[in-house]
Amino acid sequence: IQKLCDRVASSTLLDDRRDAVRALKSLSKKYRLEVGIQAMEHLIHVLQTDRSDSEIIGYALDTLYNVISNDLEEEEQEENLPKQVDDLGSQFTEIFIKQQENVTLLLTLVEEFDFHVRWPGVKLLTSLLKQQGPQVQQIILVSPMGVSRLMDLLADSREVIRNDGVLLLQQLTKSNAAIQKIVAFENAFERLLDIITEEGNSDGGIVVEDCLLLLQNLLKNNNSNQNFFKEGSYIQRMKPWFEVGDDNCGWSAQKVTNLHLMLQLVRVLVSPTNPPGATSSCQKAMFHCGLLQQLCTILMATGVPADILTETINTVSEVIRGCQMNQDYFASVNAPSNPPRPAIVVLLMSMVNERQPFVLRCAVLYCFQCFLYKNQKGQGEIVSTLLPSTIDATGNSVSAGQLLCGGLFSTDSLSNWCAAVALAHALQENATLKEQLLRVQLATSIGNPPVSLLQQCTNILSQGSKVQTRVGLLMLLCTWLSNCSIAVTHFLHNPANIPFLTGQIAENLGEEEQLVQGLCALLLGISIYYNDNSLENYRKEKLKQLIEKRIGRENFIEKLGFISKHELYSRAAQKPQPSFSSPDHMMFDHEFTKLVKELEGVISKAIYKSSEEDKKEEEVKKTLEQHDNIVTHYKKVIREQDQELEELKQRINALTSQNEQLQATVTQQVSQIQQHKDQYNLLKVQLGKDTQHHNSHSDTFQMNGIQTEEASKLKEELEEWKNKHELLQGQLREKDCVIEKLKSSQLEMGTTEQSSQSSKSGGLEHNNELQKELEMLRSQIQLQSAEISKLQTENQKLQVMNTTADPVLRDGGATAATTSELEGRLEQEIKELKNEVKALCEEKETLKQHLDSSSCTVAILQDEKSKLQQEVAESKKEQDDLLVLLADQDQKLSALKIKLKDLGVPVEDEDDIESGDQGDEDEDGDEEEQD
Repeated sequence: IQKLCDRVASSTLLDDRRDAVRALKSLSKKYRLEVGIQAMEHLIHVLQTDRSDSEIIGYALDTLYNVISNDLEEEEQEENLPKQVDDLGSQFTEIFIKQQENVTLLLTLVEEFDFHVRWPGVKLLTSLLKQQGPQVQQIILVSPMGVSRLMDLLADSREVIRNDGVLLLQQLTKSNAAIQKIVAFENAFERLLDIITEEGNSDGGIVVEDCLLLLQNLLKNNNSNQNFFKEGSYIQRMKPWFEVGDDNCGWSAQKVTNLHLMLQLVRVLVSPTNPPGATSSCQKAMFHCGLLQQLCTILMATGVPADILTETINTVSEVIRGCQMNQDYFASVNAPSNPPRPAIVVLLMSMVNERQPFVLRCAVLYCFQCFLYKNQKGQGEIVSTLLPSTIDATGNSVSAGQLLCGGLFSTDSLSNWCAAVALAHALQENATLKEQLLRVQLATSIGNPPVSLLQQCTNILSQGSKVQTRVGLLMLLCTWLSNCSIAVTHFLHNPANIPFLTGQIAENLGEEEQLVQGLCALLLGISIYYNDNSLENYRKEKLKQLIEKRIGRENFIEKLGFISKHELYSRAAQKPQPSFSSPDHMMFDHEFTKLVKELEGVISKAIYKSSEEDKKEEEVKKTLEQHDNIVTHYKKVIREQDQELEELKQRINALTSQNEQLQATVTQQVSQIQQHKDQYNLLKVQLGKDTQHHNSHSDTFQMNGIQTEEASKLKEELEEWKNKHELLQGQLREKDCVIEKLKSSQLEMGTTEQSSQSSKSGGLEHNNELQKELEMLRSQIQLQSAEISKLQTENQKLQVMNTTADPVLRDGGATAATTSELEGRLEQEIKELKNEVKALCEEKETLKQHLDSSSCTVAILQDEKSKLQQEVAESKKEQDDLLVLLADQDQKLSALKIKLKDLGVPVEDEDDIESGDQGDEDEDGDEEEQD
C-alpha cells in the first residue's frame, strides 16, 4: 500500500498513476484502515489534479467510497465488528470533510456526465451524508448552487444514477428544513411524482419506495413545503395511487410497502399536529379531487391485507377529522353488503368484536373519534339511534347506538373500554345530547323494569369488574356529568352512588386500583362542582362535609392527583391517535386528558371553599348573570340598531352614488346641448357668410357693368344672329335645290349635241354666277358660325366662373341665362340652410325637455336624501335613550357592588371597570359612525 501510494504521488506518467489507484481500489475493501490512513490524501490530490482523465477519477472515488462506507459484504461481517466499523467510517468521513473544499470538489465531479465519474461520486457523497449528516449538509448548503447541482441527478436518463440520486437526496433532506425547502422549490415534487407514475405507482418496485420516503422527508413537519405541495395541485396526482383493482388477491410485499408509504404521505398532509388552516385546506382538496372517495373504496373492499386496511382506516380518520364536509360524506358511505349498511356500523362491528386484531380495533376507534370531532350533527345522529323513538322495533338492522351499548356491557373488557370512549366522544362538548342520553332505557332481563343507561353504568361499576372496564365507564360518566347539572342530579338521585365513590376513594388499595380511585375522586368532584343544589340530601356543602369526614380533603386531593401522574396518562396526552403497545395499556383517551387538565384545578378549589363562600359566590354569580343578561339584551338592541344604521348608511351611499350618476348624466347632457348650440351658431355664421358671398357676387356683376339690361341686350343680339343664321341656311338649301335641278337638266340634255352655242355659253355663265354666289354664302355662314362658336365659348366661360364662385369676373360677356341659373342655385341653397336651422331648433327643444326631466329627478333624490337624514336623526335619538338606560343600570350595579363589599364579599372591580370602559368606547364609536 505504501509503494502504491508513493507511485501515485511521484509517477509522472498518467498510466502509472492510474494503475496504482486501481490497485489501491482492489485492496481498499480488505485493508480498509491501512488504505484510508495512507492513501486518502493522495487520492484527494488525484481528484484535484487529474480531472481530465475520467478513469483515474472513477478509481479514486471508488477507493474513497470503500474506505468511508460501512456497507461491507455479509461474509466479511463478524459479530463484534459493526460498532468498530461505524466508528471507522465516521472517523474517515470527519478527516475528508475537515477541508470543506473536498466536498465542494465532490459536488463539481458529480456534475460530470461521464458515468464512471458521476456514479461513484453520488455513492461517495451519500456515504458521507450517512456518516456525518449535519456537517455535510451545512457545507452543501453554503456552497454555491450546491443543492441545485444534486437536483439534476433526478433528470439523468441513466436509471442507476437517477435511483442513487434519490437515495442521496433522502440523506441530504433528513432533519434540515432549509435544504428541504430548496429541494422542493427546485421542482422536486414534479420530478418525483413523474418517476412514481413511470414506475407504475403502487405496483412499482423499490424505486417507488425510495421516492415516497424522499417525499415524506420533504413534507413531514414542514408547513412551507406542505403548502407548496397543495398549491401546486400535487394532491390531485395522488389519487391514481389508490386505484386498486377488484382482484386484490396476491399482494406482493413491495406493493404493500409502497401503499403503506403512500397512505402515510396522505396522513403527513392532514396530521392533527399541522396548523389547523393548512390541514383544513388539504382535507378539502382531497375531497374535491376524489381522493377521500378512493380511500373509502379501499376501506370497503375485500381481500385487502390487514395492515393496509388498518393504515387506510387511520388515513381516512385524519382526512375527515374536524372537516364537516368530509364527515358528512363519510356518514353517507355504505358497505357493499345486502342490504347495504353504513360504513360506520360495519367498522363499529369490528371494534366490538374481540376476534379482530388489536391494532384494527384501535384504528376503528380512532376513525369513530375523528368522525365525531367537532361534528355536532354526527354526534346527534349517533345518540338518536339510542333514543326510544328511533330504535328499529323489527330488529332487521343493527344501529351504531345498539352496537355501542352491546360493547359497553359485553364480557370483553377491551370492548367495554372502546365502547365507553366512543360514547363519551358522542357527548363531547354537547350539553343537549348529555340531557337526551338520560332518556335511554335498557331492558336488562325479562320481567324486570327497564333501567336507565346511567344507572346501568353505575351498576356495572359497583359489581367490581376489570380495571379496564371500570376506567372506561368512569371516563364516560365524567364526560357525561361535566358541565351538565341535570345529569349530576340524575346521578345523585341514586342513593348508592355517593357511598360507592367515597368507599372506593377512602380505601387503601394496590397500585392498579389507584387509577380507579383517582377517577372516582374526579367523578365525585364533578358532582360537587356542577351541583345545582336541587337535591336537599346531596347539596354541595353536605357532600364536602362527607369528604371531610370519610376521606379527608388532603387525601381526596392526593387521590385526584393520581390521574395526571400516571405514565399512561402522559402517553395519551401526546397525540389524538390511540396507540398502545398492548391491550393492557389501553387506559386513557386523549380528549379525556384535556378534561382532566381543565377540571383538576377547579375541583381542588371547590373542595376547600366554605359554605358561606359558596353562598356569596352563588349570589354574586346570580347578580352578575342578571347584569350580564341585561347587558347582553342592550348589546343585542344596540347591535340591531347598528345593523339598521348600517343599512341606512348603505341606502344613503347607494342614493348618493345614484344622485352622482344622475348629476353626471345631467352634466353630460348640458355639455351636449352646449355643443349643439355651438354647432347651431357656427352654421348660422356660415349661412351669413354665404349670403354675404352671394351679395358680393352681385356687387361684382354691377362693378363690371354687367347689369340685367346689358344681359337682355346680349340675349336679343344672340337671337338676332340665330335668326340670320337660320335665314342663310334656308337660302343655302334653296340654292342647293336649284343646283340639283340644273344638274339633272344637264344630264337630260347631255345626249343632244344640237344645242346651240349661245344657249350653252349662256348656261355656263349662269352656272358660274351661281357658284360664286354659293361660295359667298358659304363664307358668310362660316363667319356667322365662328361668331356663334365664339359666343358659346364665352357663355361656357361665364358658367365655369359662376360655379367656382370666382370673386372677380374677367369678362363682361356673360349671358342672362347663366345669371338666372346662378340665382336659382342660390335660392335652393338658402332653402336648404333654412331647413337645417329649423331642424336644429327642434333638436334644441328636445334637449331642453331632457334637461327639465333630469332636474325633476335630482329634486326627487334630494327629497329622499332629506327623509333618510331625518330617519338617521331619529335612530340616533333612540340610541341616546338606550345609553341613558345603560347608565342607570350601571349606577344600580355599582350600588349592588357597594352592598356586596359592605357584606364582605370580594368584588373584582377592575374587570367591571374595564368592561364599562369598553362599553363606553363602543357607544362613542357608534356615535362617531352615525355622525
